[in-house]
Amino acid sequence: MVNVSREEITDGSLVRSLLLLAAPLVLQNLVQVAQQVIDTFWVGRLGENAVAAVGVNFPTIGLIFSLAVVVNTGTQVVVSQRVGGDDASGGRRAAFHGATLALFGGIACAIVVFASAGTVVELLVNEGGVTTLAATYLSTYMFGFPFAMTSDALEYSFIGWGDSRAALYINLTAVGVNIGLDPVLILGWGPFAEMGVQGAALATGIGYAAGLLLALGMILRGRDGLTFTNRSISFDIEEYREILEIGVPTGTQRAVSQLVRVLLIALVSTVGGAAGLAAYTVGARIASVAFIPAQGLSGAAQSIIGQNLGADNPARARRTTWVSATIAAVGLTLAGVVQWVAPEPLVNFFVVDMSPEALSMTVEYLKILVLGYWAIGVTFAFNAGFNGARRTKVSMVVGLLKYWAVRLPIAAVGAFWFDFGVYAVFWGVTISNVVGAVGAGCYYYYTTNNGMLERAAEKATATAD
Repeated sequence: MVNVSREEITDGSLVRSLLLLAAPLVLQNLVQVAQQVIDTFWVGRLGENAVAAVGVNFPTIGLIFSLAVVVNTGTQVVVSQRVGGDDASGGRRAAFHGATLALFGGIACAIVVFASAGTVVELLVNEGGVTTLAATYLSTYMFGFPFAMTSDALEYSFIGWGDSRAALYINLTAVGVNIGLDPVLILGWGPFAEMGVQGAALATGIGYAAGLLLALGMILRGRDGLTFTNRSISFDIEEYREILEIGVPTGTQRAVSQLVRVLLIALVSTVGGAAGLAAYTVGARIASVAFIPAQGLSGAAQSIIGQNLGADNPARARRTTWVSATIAAVGLTLAGVVQWVAPEPLVNFFVVDMSPEALSMTVEYLKILVLGYWAIGVTFAFNAGFNGARRTKVSMVVGLLKYWAVRLPIAAVGAFWFDFGVYAVFWGVTISNVVGAVGAGCYYYYTTNNGMLERAAEKATATAD
């Protein structure tokens, strides 16, 4: 795979730099989605209740991972801007502080969630067979959470440094171990006992641990200058503060969006039962495949924007955002065409024994989702534009409005007032995606025409000095 030098990122072909840096991230997202797809495939052999039980936990786990988003975003932005400003020592220091912050935060969070897993699940769903399985999955999953957080922080340090291949290798390791253990632990292949959904969670946790071991090995050995030196190893409160100052708004955005998803799970359970939960779960899994190009481009764009602002090149940072938005919109539109044409075979791949009611709901949900795919890609790109400029509070506001002012009201009013049932939730997702994309794009255009990136470059270069 071709390397992208820091000189190319700040002064070479923008499209080439964006695509080459994004390629490993796209592959990384692909293997992460493959992990989710294969988990769902094997859990689907256990039946509809097992799929619903795992699906109930998606928003909850997403909410928990908001803590990781705080550390990841702050670490990536600080590392990228320092490296862009030729402050390699400062970039290494930020990477160490990001990793240690993730480790301690992950341990504390895992203890709290493990102790309250049963209560958390009971707040979301009251389906006897589903509730017990969901609580088992969540409590087991938390054993691997500290490994996941620390590994992610190291990955984002590499990405901010301009080495997205390292993040790919870490994910390939984690997902490979997870995939290999899935049938063994879930269905009890070989000498192992069948563990069901608990086996799925345990396989994921072991995979995270394997990925962390590789990440530690690479950074301790050193890659392209990124390593932990004596000067980078410290516990500086100001370093932690800077990471948190940048990352907290993005983590808050993730948290509030996931909280809405948690509420939507409860709503789906109320109006759609187990069939609705299964449809919502499978729809989310399939949709996540389509997000791969947008997520990869967003991660690459965020690093390129940060490094160019550190190099006092705001015009190139602005152009990066618009190019990535265009590519993401086109890519997701093409992915949506496939989903629109053949939704039922996709559903049958995940769950072989789905009830007719759940199958009908899932097919309809997939078609509704397609209408907003382009908007998801555009929103990823504009959020990268704001985040790379340290304007993470803007991304937070976009998320707040998208989920709380549009998605949740449409879902709740449509389900109960207009009696549209679970389909109101499906339409709420797509409409909110479109509204969020249009709003983020308009505001990005306005702020960049009024000097946002120039001010961000001035601050980044002043910090580097």
